[in-house]
Amino acid sequence: MSEERASTNPYRLLPKVDALVAASTGTDLPSAVLTRLAQSVLDRLRSQIASGERSPEDFEAFARDGGVARALEDAIALERGSGLVRVINATGVVLNTGLGRAPVHPEAAEHMAEVARGYCVLEVDRFSGKRNRRDDRTSELLTRVVGGEAAIAVNNCAAAVLLALQTFAGGRSCILSRGELVEIGGSFRMPSVMERAGVELVEVGTTNRTRAADYSSAIDDHTGLLLKVHTSNYRVVGFTEEVSVAELAALGRERGLPVVYDLGSGLVDPDGAVPLDFLDDERTVAASLADGADAVLFSGDKLFGGPQAGFIVGRRAAIDAMRQNPLYRALRLDKVALAGIETTLELMLSGRGNELPARALLCARPADLKVRAERLAEQIDALASMEARVVPGRSQPGSGSAPHVFIDTFCLDVARDGWSAERLSRELRHGEPPVFARISEDRVLLDVRTLLPGDDEDLVRALTALDRQER
Repeated sequence: MSEERASTNPYRLLPKVDALVAASTGTDLPSAVLTRLAQSVLDRLRSQIASGERSPEDFEAFARDGGVARALEDAIALERGSGLVRVINATGVVLNTGLGRAPVHPEAAEHMAEVARGYCVLEVDRFSGKRNRRDDRTSELLTRVVGGEAAIAVNNCAAAVLLALQTFAGGRSCILSRGELVEIGGSFRMPSVMERAGVELVEVGTTNRTRAADYSSAIDDHTGLLLKVHTSNYRVVGFTEEVSVAELAALGRERGLPVVYDLGSGLVDPDGAVPLDFLDDERTVAASLADGADAVLFSGDKLFGGPQAGFIVGRRAAIDAMRQNPLYRALRLDKVALAGIETTLELMLSGRGNELPARALLCARPADLKVRAERLAEQIDALASMEARVVPGRSQPGSGSAPHVFIDTFCLDVARDGWSAERLSRELRHGEPPVFARISEDRVLLDVRTLLPGDDEDLVRALTALDRQER
């Protein structure tokens, strides 16, 4: 068969399943699994050829460069590492949603592991022996940290929104500014959530300007709730006007309607000890409560710095109403999450909030990051095929928290002889442990800000393993 004939028939460059499996080395996966993966890879490549996603010329170059074998290697790596595994976050996004958002404090992780390993006093008082509520301790600690008369915790902030809507406006209407009809990712849109909760949405104002009078004129006998949503993942600037929490709370009291504020990210700083000056524009939970909202909703795994959860704090009557809603049982937290939240809150109350990993990363001084980056660059530069230099960069809080905020940082600009930035980034993700970087202007950047204590040695080890690979 001539080269010309092969180049016009890319399917002939695909090996048989058995041949592809036989060429795969260095894996202990069962042969049945390897065969399934090889068949899947070949099916996908055939589909790409048939759809024109890969032209005959491109596919020929891909195949002759070992692309089919690499595709199987990628599939094997995905099969072996498709579960939850620890990774090194070098993206510069502190609260990286894809990488699990806020890491919990080691003491919180230990408490979570302790209660997961055995039994615990989840719904019983150890002293009286009587039944109690599973989140009594969490609720008490939350009110001590952020204020409010009472608190409740559910499995995330979306659940908190759903519970509040269904409790106060189920079968009725909820008034919300058009400028706050948010989508927070994953197609989670506020109008859709209201529909699922059995709530009629009443939009008031415009995208850029809404006044208290707009809310007031929309209130009728069918109104059940006045809602305000913090637009945490975008900002409207210029000719704008919005109704403050205090204004809305005053209107709610005047008209006898509950006011709920979906704060989202949830900045908590009970003792003012955490130097998050760059987040001055972010409302704290305590300030929102002081403005008079009946309930404030926020996340546990964002700026709060704990496990995933949705917190609702506010007036006792509002919290009790949500607790009595049958939906609450479907949304409540398990013992492991509650243990992590308890420890996180106790750290805040003891003046150790700045030790929470996410806060420590956000507050790290650029001068210290530069020293750390230079130390790492020296070790990486010593590898035969690697080159590393220290460059300034910008980190971000992430998870929709303060999207306009960029924090000065230092990065490692890393390159490997003979590899593209895309390949180096891919190989880092496939390593042990996986390393997630960012690519900027065809360069691989490792942001030191998001490296946790102990990550440095593992990062160098991962790059050393790549240094030893054949080109």
